[in-house]
Amino acid sequence: MSNVIPFSQALRERTRGGHSESEGASFMDDLMTGKGSKSDYIALVAQHYFIYEALEAAAAKMADDAVAAAFISPQLTRLPALESDLEFLLGADWREQISPLPTTVRYVERINTTAATWNGGFIAHHYTRYLGDLSGGQIIRTLMQRQFGFETNGVGFYLFDEIAKPKEFKDRYREQLDSVGWDDAERERVIDEVMIAYRFNTDLFTDLAHAKAAA
Repeated sequence: MSNVIPFSQALRERTRGGHSESEGASFMDDLMTGKGSKSDYIALVAQHYFIYEALEAAAAKMADDAVAAAFISPQLTRLPALESDLEFLLGADWREQISPLPTTVRYVERINTTAATWNGGFIAHHYTRYLGDLSGGQIIRTLMQRQFGFETNGVGFYLFDEIAKPKEFKDRYREQLDSVGWDDAERERVIDEVMIAYRFNTDLFTDLAHAKAAA
């Protein structure tokens, strides 16, 4: 039978290569190993702002969708935390100091055209970002706090105050993935879209590295 393996497991296994490639991008590797600067971290936060602005706007459009609505939770909302982080890191005029890099522009456009119009595409991008934030994002937070002396200000994006037990939350999320009644073709489309999201993240790290080199 084609559905012996739970969809969440197939999704994780089939996209593992894209995820590892994204995690291993040199810009992020430098930031995680202490070779990156505080300015590098701020540049990453700025790009996250544009991505989550689009993703959470897509969530608002998908709120009444019978499939997508089950995945939307105010506990995951990141935009207010990003705004607070940027004000702390850059000052009250932070909006005038940031702009999207070319990959971010394309990423946002993909979210606007795919995640905001197709529930499978929305869930693909939602899964890629938020489950990553609840997993590897916690390691990033700890390392940034250690390297740059942050307490909670500046790393609020990674603090999910309303999720007491992230593992249980992620387990429920994966159960929801398994319960969606997609056929095999639709599941393949969702897996493909997750791979696209991972490629955007890898390309963004390349953009950030180029912008740093050009500064």
